[in-house]
Amino acid sequence: MLSRMTLRIAVPNKGSLSAKAIELLVDAGYRANRGDRELRVTDTDNDIRFFFQRPKDIATYVGSGDLEVGITGLDLLVNSAAPAEPVLDLGFAKSEFRFAAPPGGVSGIEELQGRRVATSFPVLVEKHLADHGVKVELIRLDGAVENAIELGVADAIADVVETGESLRTAGLVPFGEPLMRSQAILIRSTRRAYTDEQTAAIKALTNRLRGVLDSRLYAIMDYNCPRAVVQQACALTPGVESPTISAMADWDWVAVRSLVRRDEAQRIMDELEGIGAKAILMTALEGCRVTPHR
Repeated sequence: MLSRMTLRIAVPNKGSLSAKAIELLVDAGYRANRGDRELRVTDTDNDIRFFFQRPKDIATYVGSGDLEVGITGLDLLVNSAAPAEPVLDLGFAKSEFRFAAPPGGVSGIEELQGRRVATSFPVLVEKHLADHGVKVELIRLDGAVENAIELGVADAIADVVETGESLRTAGLVPFGEPLMRSQAILIRSTRRAYTDEQTAAIKALTNRLRGVLDSRLYAIMDYNCPRAVVQQACALTPGVESPTISAMADWDWVAVRSLVRRDEAQRIMDELEGIGAKAILMTALEGCRVTPHR
């Protein structure tokens, strides 16, 4: 019998969530890579065991307390109605949950009244329709929902839309506002009690994952700046608390180092160059801790 680890984490075993979840965990310093047939992987250094589960089942395992935390989609958590809550948004597997039908078939949610709607997310859809006072015949399917209309099973569908390619291939168009917007999330149970050791391990996991996510958003920028315009330069690169400014052999110049957002880096370099900065370098981060720990 396997020894019980401090933390047991549910990880998606397939689909758009799986590869990126494993990559994130590995980048955060955990041994989470698995072989093709492995259903669990033990990381003895961190006292953690990863269990690879169907994405739809993860919220149930975590909510029941059988596993301490898990990575799943927000849409899957909501549809499960499990007693679990998001701990951290992970920023990948972003999607919208939409109604769709053939062009000219249905243009608004109110037109679904009395019609057949096929979905793999009955709890989510039923609640949304009830909130809008719309009653339908809900057809519960498990995958390949896009085919339901052509096969005469339904008049409309409700499904996850990432790129929209599957809908276009099936000759369907979305209508109405998204039922919800989803992404990968880290979840924990709202029902079970955690030991102090488990609470500390969950906090460490959360901080590590957040650090990796932040490192993908930020970069280090170094540059030489004329002392006369250092205030302008610092306004462009304020960093977290403030930039680091170091004296150079030439008193008229200073060396500046600061944290910048990657999506703003090229604009910042243009503006720094415009005020006379030189030797502007940007360095990627492997990890960081730049946001307050929660």
